[in-house]
Amino acid sequence: MKAQTKTALPDIYSRVTDKIIADLEQGVRPWVKPWKGGNTEGRITLPVRHNGIPYQGINILLLWGEQLDKGFQSNRWMTFKQAQALSANVRKGEHGSLVVYANKVTKSETDDKGDEIEREIPFMKGYTVFNVDQIENLPAEYRTEPESVETEPHELIEHAQVFFANTGAVIRHGGNRAYYAPLQDIVQLPIPEAFNTAESYASVKAHELTHWTSHKTRLDRQLGKRFGDDAYAAEELIAEMGAAFVCAQLGLTPEVREDHAAYLDHWLKVLKGDKKAIFSAASQAQKACEFLFSLQGEEAQQAA
Repeated sequence: MKAQTKTALPDIYSRVTDKIIADLEQGVRPWVKPWKGGNTEGRITLPVRHNGIPYQGINILLLWGEQLDKGFQSNRWMTFKQAQALSANVRKGEHGSLVVYANKVTKSETDDKGDEIEREIPFMKGYTVFNVDQIENLPAEYRTEPESVETEPHELIEHAQVFFANTGAVIRHGGNRAYYAPLQDIVQLPIPEAFNTAESYASVKAHELTHWTSHKTRLDRQLGKRFGDDAYAAEELIAEMGAAFVCAQLGLTPEVREDHAAYLDHWLKVLKGDKKAIFSAASQAQKACEFLFSLQGEEAQQAA
C-alpha cells in the first residue's frame, strides 16, 4: 500500500498541473474560464458534492474546467457508489472527472532512544466523480439546476459593497491604479466610475482585498520560503484565484485584468518547475476567501 501511495502522488500532481498549464499556454486562466464560456447561461456557481457541500481549493478549478469543457448545466457531482446508493446509474460510456483528497495520517514510531513518537504523514489521493448530467434515474432533488441570478448592476454593487464593508478594510479611491499597500495597510482603487461595469469594480476590489488578507495581523502569508524569487508572482496568482472564489459566492463575474497578462509566462515557468505549486497557491487562495467570509455576519456566512 505504501509503495502504491508513493507512485500515485506525483501522478496526481502532474495530471492536475498539466491540465492547468495547458490552459495557461492558450492564454486562458482556469479560475475565470467558466465565465467566458459560450455555453454558460446565468452565473457560474461553486461545484458541490452530492450532499450540497461546496468543493474547495484546487477541486474548484478542476470541476469548473470540466463543467465548461463538457457542457454540463449542473454544478453537482457524485461518485459512482453515491449514485448507486440513490438507485441511480452512470450512463454507459460516460467518463468521470478527477478530484483530489488530501489529509494526514498519524504513525507511531520508536526513536533512537527507544521512546515512542507520533509522526504525521501527509497524503493525497485522486478519485473520480460524475456530474449529475451523466447520471440516470436520480431523485428529482438531485437534478435541480443552479438558479440563474438575474439582478440589476446597481443591486450587485450594493450586495458586494456590504460584503467588502464588513471586512473593515481601509479602502481609498483616486488615481488610475488598483493596488494594496502593505506598509500603510490600505487598498487603493480608482473611483467606481472609472470602471467599465459595476462587476468589474467589485471584482478588482475582491482581488485587492485578497492581497489585504496577507497582512501579518491576518493570515500572515509569507511566500518567500515556499516560492523564493517567484513569491511576488505567486501572490498575484493567489489573489486572482482568491478573487474568483469570492466572486463565485457573491454572484459576480471576475475580472481578467490586462495589467496581469505579463504574469502568464512567469506562472507557466513556476508551474512547470514545481508540480505542487498550483496546489499550494489554490490552498492559500481558499484560506483568503474563507477569511474574508469569516468577517461577515453569521447570517451572511450561512447564505454563502
